[in-house]
This record gives sequence, C-alpha cells and structure tokens, in this order.
Amino acid sequence: MVINIANSIIAVVNLIASLLLANIAFAETKTFIKEYTYMASDIDSKVSSRAIALEQVKRALLEQLGTYLVSETDVKMYQLTKDQITTLTAGIVSAEVIEEKWDGRSYYLKAKIAADPSDVAKSVDTLRNDVQKTKELKDSKNKAEEAMREVEKLKKELRLVAGDTKRQGEYADAIKDLSAADWFDKGLSFQKSNNYKNAIAAYTNAIELKPQYVQAYNNRGLAEIDLGNYQQAIDDYNKAIELNPKEANAFNNRGNAYKDLGNNQQAINDYNKTLELSPEDEMAYYNRGNVYNALGNHQQAISDYNKALKLNPKDTEAYSNRGVAYNALGNHQRAINDYNKAIELNSNYAEAYYNRGLNYSKLGKHQRAITDCSKAIELNPLFSDAYYLRGLAYAMLDNKKMYIRNLKSAAKLGKKEAREDLNSQGIEWQ
Repeated sequence: MVINIANSIIAVVNLIASLLLANIAFAETKTFIKEYTYMASDIDSKVSSRAIALEQVKRALLEQLGTYLVSETDVKMYQLTKDQITTLTAGIVSAEVIEEKWDGRSYYLKAKIAADPSDVAKSVDTLRNDVQKTKELKDSKNKAEEAMREVEKLKKELRLVAGDTKRQGEYADAIKDLSAADWFDKGLSFQKSNNYKNAIAAYTNAIELKPQYVQAYNNRGLAEIDLGNYQQAIDDYNKAIELNPKEANAFNNRGNAYKDLGNNQQAINDYNKTLELSPEDEMAYYNRGNVYNALGNHQQAISDYNKALKLNPKDTEAYSNRGVAYNALGNHQRAINDYNKAIELNSNYAEAYYNRGLNYSKLGKHQRAITDCSKAIELNPLFSDAYYLRGLAYAMLDNKKMYIRNLKSAAKLGKKEAREDLNSQGIEWQ
C-alpha cells in the first residue's frame, strides 16, 4: 500500500496543533506589578526623571520575578545567586509601562512583567550556559548601575555648584547611558523572542543615545544577520571593530556574515583574528571548522572541531559536523561514533540519526540505516532525504515494495533524485 503523504502531513499538523493548544491551556502566565515615584531635584527634567524612575521600577520587577523563580521553578536547582538570576532575566523579559504621570516635581511610573515562569526558567537555563550572552547581560547591568552611581554623585555635586555647566552636561550623559542600557536590554529580549526588527530598533535607540556603544553595534549586526541583511551586519561589525579593535566577538560575527555571503577566505581571516584575540573562543574554532568543511579541507576541519570540543565537550553541533568530515574522508565508524555522541546529547536530533544511518548504509549495515532513518522521520515527518535513504536501504535488502513506497514519499516531498529514480522505472509518483 502506498503511503498517502498528504494525509500524513495533515495528521502531523493536527497533532502539533493539539499539542500547542494543550500547552496553551496549561501555560500559567504570572503578572508582576510595581510602582515607583521619583522626586525630581532642581536639575532634573521630565526625561531624566522618567529614566531614573524606569530603572528603579525595572529593578524591582526583575527582583520580584527572580524571587518567584527561585521559590516556584527549577531555577532553584541551577545554583545561581539572586543577583545572577536578575541579570539573566533582564535579557528574557521586558518591563511594560502601564501608567505614568509627571507633575513637574515628581514622576510616577507603574509597570508590569507578564510571563510564564516555566518558560522563563527554561530560558534562564539556556542563558546560563551561553557565556557570551551572560557576559553581555552582566555588562549591561554594570553599565546601568555605573550610570546610576554617576547620577547620584553628580546630583550631590550640583546641589553645591548649581551653575556648573560641565557637571550638568555630565549628568545629561549619565542619564543617556542609563537609557541606552535599558534599550540594550530590550534589544536582547526582542532578539530572544526572534523579534528581530524590534531588536534592531532597540539597539538603534541605544546607539543614538550612546554612539560609542560597541556591543549594541555588535548585537544589531546579529539581528541583521537573522533577517538576511548581511552587508548591514558587516557595516555594524566594522563599526564595533573601529570603536574597539580588540572586540573578538565582532570579528567572529563578521566572519559568520562573510561565510554566509560565500567569502570563505575573509571568514577564515576573521576567525583567525578572533582566536588571536581570544585563544579560548570555542565558537571561533567551530565556525572555522565549518568553513574548512565546506571547502573540502576536512582534516583541518576535524582539527578545529577537536579544539572546540576540548573547550566545550557538550557541543552537539561540533560532534555532528566532525561526523560529516569523517564521513567525507571515508572514516565511517568514526563518523558513527560522533553521531552517537550527538544523539546522546540531544535525543531529538533528526539530522544526526539520518547521518548515522547514511554511514551505516555505507558500511553495508542496511537494517541499522533503516532504523535510524525511521527515527529521523518520526522526529521530522517531512524529512525527504531520510525517506530516500530508507528506500535505498530497503532496495539493498531486496524489499522492492518498501523501496518504492519510500521513494514515492521522498518524491512527493520534493526529493529530485527520488523522482528521477521512479521516472527511470516508469513508476508514477504524483
């Protein structure tokens, strides 16, 4: 009996929809609300008063959310301090202003954070293992705290010397720094939820307030990459590097943009510079390995993946891509070993099952190839390559019926080779 792919796809879509509805039904959104009133000094404006009030209410909200996470979610098992949790959540959720008033002497501000605590806890778990993002959030928090300290210091000085225009300018700059850090945090939160256009707008606001904000240029470049705007991203990385020629992360990210544009040599040059500035940068080794793999220099790719895995033994993608390199060199058992490790780290990794099946097939272990392809299809029912490989494996076991069934499935999903194979045998697949 021929598999009806259309019906299978509909069934899968219906299943996914039902699961999503179930998740929505059980999701628990908690809302935290805080109020703050800032009493303006003689040197404060509406703008400075709002910036200070917003910073204070945001801190209070993040601390309240952090306390709830520690008491009610898995965050309590992560061995993080309350300060670390507050720092990480700033890159996950944003405070929403729901009411504000300015009467010329005081600024009243009411804001809320609405989020599913379990989702936030999962994001905290992800972020705590992301060294670069953790550093960005910590730096942003430090910038905001430094700006607040500068604000308080200058307020005291200006009470004594009210007409000091230099200190007044410094006060205005400190307020801009405070607002820039807030926009940067908003950008991180938008980026985390894949809202790249709003992330770019937030980083742009941060840059307008603070034109020397290196990390805002760098992160705006990342959001541009996600939208496919590679040249705009490169322009932002160039600016970040111009402002700080030792910003290793900007070189690494620019290398990724050049790689996506097909400029592999320039990408390698940037990864080399990243490693010159930061010899322990695991991602630079991994990224350079990917370029060497694409260029067919598989032995050099393996060398880079080895270094990446030494720095991070839990890098699933590095194991998987090293498996690709071993496969290309004909070392199928080593490739299988790497896919085993990738699957051990991520049991839902459909590509790893497929690639392991491909290597089993090359070793003549067709039943194992079928088992792996079946698992890949279970995880991704639209995986045309897995249907095609499973069909070829059945053919090697002289099971023509299953061979044709799988090739028809692959053909209907757009696999060109499957269509050609069936056409050459005079078999209809449509």
